[in-house]
Amino acid sequence: MPKQNPKKVAKKLQTVMDAWEALRATKSFAGMTLEQFKQKVLASQTARVQLQTSQNLAKEHLALRHTTDAANWELAQLVVNSVKGDPEEGETSGLYAAMGYVPKNQRRSGLTRKGETTPPIVVTATPK
Repeated sequence: MPKQNPKKVAKKLQTVMDAWEALRATKSFAGMTLEQFKQKVLASQTARVQLQTSQNLAKEHLALRHTTDAANWELAQLVVNSVKGDPEEGETSGLYAAMGYVPKNQRRSGLTRKGETTPPIVVTATPK
């Protein structure tokens, strides 16, 4: 059986139930009553509701994580700046390095001394 679009399946199931209930509620089809059909369809409807609830909960948790991460990042920066400003620790301490930063005494200066570059080779055309 080919894979069906879940939205189309849900819509079709609801359409079948609505039409059956509105027009022939007391009649049996495929060897089952309307209530029996609803009981069999209930599992997929429940799964859809649970899936939607889970998706909404996931979105809520992502938003919460985003807000708390921003606040906690600021808090972590405050701690790092406090370590840098502490007279016993400072920017050269092992604690500062363990926090993922390069201690001041281990940083490169950034100075580069580039030697003279060789002049570009100029090709001149010889007249004929």
